[in-house]
Amino acid sequence: MMIRTDDLTGAAIIGLIAEHLRGMHEHSPPESVHALDLSGLKRPEITFWSAWEGEQLLGCGALKELDGEHGEVKSMRTAASQLRRGVARRMLEHIVEEARRRGYRRLSLETGSMEAFEPARRLYASFGFRECGPFADYAEDPNSVFMTLDIS
Repeated sequence: MMIRTDDLTGAAIIGLIAEHLRGMHEHSPPESVHALDLSGLKRPEITFWSAWEGEQLLGCGALKELDGEHGEVKSMRTAASQLRRGVARRMLEHIVEEARRRGYRRLSLETGSMEAFEPARRLYASFGFRECGPFADYAEDPNSVFMTLDIS
């Protein structure tokens, strides 16, 4: 598996982001969908990666800089055909490693509270992420679970 910085212009990654957004809207009410579209993912404070095996897109993930000591995990998605192959685990390892390399003290994320998001919450918990209150511009939302990891 090769993880590389992605400019979000390839057809495969555009399709995966569209799949990600459809999935978020399928499982969450519109006011609780915090997934970024392509233009949001191209903002300068966001670094976006894709995971590949040869020419096959496996998944993606992003890191948003909230400030010089705090980052946010964004857009974690595994291609439907690649589920349960360790893609998300490897992508999250990559994001945590990069956050440490940047000198962040904390890494946070928002995910859904519904059953469809349970595998993601288990993955994050296995890395040591713990539930916390809203951070950055988020507000309390019964459809959201906020998690954070101290990496200092």
